[in-house]
Amino acid sequence: MTFRKSASAALGLLLMLSVSAALAAPAVPPVDGALLRDMISTLASDEFEGRGPGTAAEPKTLEAIIARFKAAGLQPGNKGADGKLTWLQAVPTATISASNRSPLVVTGGAQALTFKPSSEFVAGSYRMTAQSEVKDSELVFVGYGINAPELGWNDYAGIDMKGKTAVILVNDPDYAMEGEQGLFRGRRMTYYGRWTYKFEEAARQGASAALVIHDTFPAAYGWQVVESSWSNAQHFVQTPNDGADQTVANGWVQKPVAEAIFKAAGQHLAALTEAAGRPGFKPVPLGLKASLSFDNTIEKANSHNVIGILPGKTRPDEYVLYTAHWDHLGRCKADASGDDICNGAVDNATGVAALAALAKMNGAAGRTARSQVFLAVTLEESGLLGSEYYARNPVFPLAKTVGGVNMDALYAGGPAKDVTVTGGDKSELTAILRKVEGEMGLSEAPEEHPERGYYYRSDHFSFAKRGVPMFAVERGTDLVKGGKAAGAAISDDYTNVRYHQPSDEYEANWDMSGMKQDVRLFYRLGRELANSTAWPNWNPGDEFRAIRDKSRAKAAGN
Repeated sequence: MTFRKSASAALGLLLMLSVSAALAAPAVPPVDGALLRDMISTLASDEFEGRGPGTAAEPKTLEAIIARFKAAGLQPGNKGADGKLTWLQAVPTATISASNRSPLVVTGGAQALTFKPSSEFVAGSYRMTAQSEVKDSELVFVGYGINAPELGWNDYAGIDMKGKTAVILVNDPDYAMEGEQGLFRGRRMTYYGRWTYKFEEAARQGASAALVIHDTFPAAYGWQVVESSWSNAQHFVQTPNDGADQTVANGWVQKPVAEAIFKAAGQHLAALTEAAGRPGFKPVPLGLKASLSFDNTIEKANSHNVIGILPGKTRPDEYVLYTAHWDHLGRCKADASGDDICNGAVDNATGVAALAALAKMNGAAGRTARSQVFLAVTLEESGLLGSEYYARNPVFPLAKTVGGVNMDALYAGGPAKDVTVTGGDKSELTAILRKVEGEMGLSEAPEEHPERGYYYRSDHFSFAKRGVPMFAVERGTDLVKGGKAAGAAISDDYTNVRYHQPSDEYEANWDMSGMKQDVRLFYRLGRELANSTAWPNWNPGDEFRAIRDKSRAKAAGN
């Protein structure tokens, strides 16, 4: 992999690591394979019905995790309203189901254009209101919809978006490049390329609505994925203002729909797309107005995160996180045999089992300088909602959270020769990773499809976007026995046959040796952070650098 270099920052961190006697390569306690098997088989059993949040399976799941945390010697990591210590953090959620969807009507051209919901466009709302209506809202093409001061880029420069609808390109300006040398890291997607960011920024700019133009390659999936995802109920973390600061409506339009709209405006989508990829682009009012509406049914409920802590010996007010999501899909579409339980053995009973094993290992090894927090989060499958809620309402201040390790979907199978880094070289954590890799005899493998932005699709992202650097690493596919062919076979089997299917089940004949290797790696990475005096930052120019700088400066001022 060709990583972007941050030589001075990495060198500085390596020097800090080398002079810290506490960071001598530690002995790694044995990984309890029986614990891993027991935890996975329990959580992935039919009795737990796929661990759907808010179902009868949730209390069983929480009890199983808490029992392992207690056995490892962790302390409850939260305080209840009564001031007493508790293992749980309630996560208030809202489910919004849209109905009575109108067409998207665009006026102001030679004739009105009408587009069908679902097949030609989709729309929903983050606002908890009974009805969402956008009426005669001026359409403005805002390129990639990016406002990145640290890169000198602002697609909203010089325009007041109040009452207007932003029309936005998917991904970021240099996604078509090879390599990672562009302003926005070339082929590798940055956070600015994610559709979630685009909706958030449109709201910050005061827009009434935001419509992303779908294009299969830069989106990394076809229209059918957008259509199915946005045609069902949408889940959100509750906010004090019920989403009143968000746009009235967010959505996507098919590329041919966008081309028709631009043609009606006397513009060409291809030409404006090319212009939007160059520095200095300015928003382009299209001289057209959009209208759409839909009704909303709103349901509110609570799920729960589980939080345990091993307090630090000398700096207990500094924190290192280990995270994994406990939820899965619950009951789902039945397979040919009639099985309708998506057990989620790999996704993510394995991650929770690793979390329990790490708690036991760290408890046995003794306390570190910094506090270690073990966080099993809910509602990852609904959009990272459990980790999002914690990050919005942290039990331990994020400005005092050094970093962490996220664990999501560990495969059965043998150990590997390599490690894959999701997101590439984004932060000074790279120096720690490479130190540990060298000591464990591991190499680094390139991430496949960096343009798909996988870094922004798991729980570590909820912390990263608030400035906390997180390891997102996993076992590579070059296996010690069988090489890349064996690793690819395991990966393909899971992706094509088991992912989000009833067949993602635990099997007693699983080879756990590779999973044990994963846990040893996670132990080493977390332990390095927890005994270090370093405060890893994001690389200069990274999209999360500014917020980390701000939070650390505030913490230092206190």
